[in-house]
Amino acid sequence: MAGSELLKTLLYTVNSILQQEKYKALLAVVKGFRNGAVYGAKIRAPHALVMTFLFRSGSLQDKLKAIAKATYTHSRNLAYFVFIYKGLQALQVKIQGKSLQSQSFLAACLGGWLVFGDNNNINSQINMYLLSRILFALSRLAVEKGYIPQPKRDPFPMFATLVWGIVLWLFEYYPHTLQPSLQSSMNYLYHDSNVWHDISDFLVYNKPKAAAAK
Repeated sequence: MAGSELLKTLLYTVNSILQQEKYKALLAVVKGFRNGAVYGAKIRAPHALVMTFLFRSGSLQDKLKAIAKATYTHSRNLAYFVFIYKGLQALQVKIQGKSLQSQSFLAACLGGWLVFGDNNNINSQINMYLLSRILFALSRLAVEKGYIPQPKRDPFPMFATLVWGIVLWLFEYYPHTLQPSLQSSMNYLYHDSNVWHDISDFLVYNKPKAAAAK
């Protein structure tokens, strides 16, 4: 009974603190860390699961370790970044007395350098994902601001044409310039489909069982 009352008191105290405006900026940083960790795990776990079992060789234990490591790294990095970004943003607002666009940019720059500046597979994938998004966003913003005229036709078909033309050219003649995961995917699609021996590795398997086990 005493334990139940203690728990109720603790929950009441915590909830009271969460409602206080003076702690809002600090608590937002803490929750940002939590959300970064959860979102990173949700995004990376299924991706790592699929990519590992499709393209990675080795025992089941090795594959599970690789999935866990990739998920942990993505989750940790995103949590650290959100914590740093929100913390620096709140600090700048407190020092300058108001919110400015530059604060967001500077906080994110420092967070990106500290967390995503390490050149590894996870960070590379995340940074390239963001690069494609910001190129689209900056193009739309340039049109909105009047820096470039509104296209008379949808530019997406031309965009798709150039993207696929360039990436396949690079894959066929300069594959070392592409990310290993992209190389693996393209090898599976465009090169492995040139090789077969019988019906088993033509329709059922990508490669003969003996070759796949090596």
